[in-house]
Amino acid sequence: MKQFFIFRKGLSLLAALLLLLLSAGCSNPSAKPSPTAQPEPEAITFTDAIGNEVTVSTCRRVVSLYGSFAETWMLAGGTLVGVTDDAVDERQLDFGDTEVSIIGSVKEPNLENIFALEPDLVLLSADIAAQVALDDVLTQSGISHASFQVDSFSDYLTMLQQCCACTGHPENFEVYGTSVQQQIDRVLETVQGQSSPSVLLLRAYSTGVKAKGTDNLTGVMLQDLGADNLVEHGSVLEDISLEEILVQNPDFIFVTTMGKESAALAFLDDNFKSNPAWSSLTAVQNENVIVLPKELFHYKPNARWGESYEVLAKFLYPQLAADLG
Repeated sequence: MKQFFIFRKGLSLLAALLLLLLSAGCSNPSAKPSPTAQPEPEAITFTDAIGNEVTVSTCRRVVSLYGSFAETWMLAGGTLVGVTDDAVDERQLDFGDTEVSIIGSVKEPNLENIFALEPDLVLLSADIAAQVALDDVLTQSGISHASFQVDSFSDYLTMLQQCCACTGHPENFEVYGTSVQQQIDRVLETVQGQSSPSVLLLRAYSTGVKAKGTDNLTGVMLQDLGADNLVEHGSVLEDISLEEILVQNPDFIFVTTMGKESAALAFLDDNFKSNPAWSSLTAVQNENVIVLPKELFHYKPNARWGESYEVLAKFLYPQLAADLG
């Protein structure tokens, strides 16, 4: 009898143990630990380019109404659900496997398409009237939005920092901001003390040519690099004529194009270069009439801003090319 009692007691303990294991198994059929959810970045508040106080609490569904700003947002570690057509047609951004809708053009964004995407945040350009006009309707609709103005590298740094704060990826500011600043600083240090070449910056389009100064991102870079832009001290009017160019006779003529490049350069050829006097210019004789690449000097260079400075510096100071990298 004693042996039987011990055997029965052993069976009871074994049954209890099996029941405990079975119960644990049923509570977690996959038998795998659940992944740790990534915390949402804390809500941040900043003042945008038109003076609005912007609070961003979540940014999972972001729409950008400017291709350059779409790229900046992606550099900051964010994803997009909607962009304007220039993000694809001009900047050729790669969204990977993310489904991104086209919501119109830069100057004609489709408000209905924007609302259909139920965005957490809309990125706007403070330079485009049609986008500034959306401020009231987005505010009334309770949609967070921020307007940016990027005319210089420091403007880009400010935007990138704000975007990185929204996405919760401050490390991206180091990669795409601080390191680019260091690259620019090296270029500026290399050219310091050089004599200032005189320059004329022309922006050509299919129906005209204008002279530009520091209201243009390339004009800002030329100034930083020590060039003497004839527009800046009133020697040349924005609505430029060949007669003015002949009088000033700059060392360099830089050309950026808007719209279709072939049409813009055709206008320049027909209205300036076709005149026999054009060939008398110092810049022409020294082969220093330079059409600058759009991706570095018309569109915002963003993470390539340092490259833009290097390219300009090599044109202005060819004797330093080896030191500029």
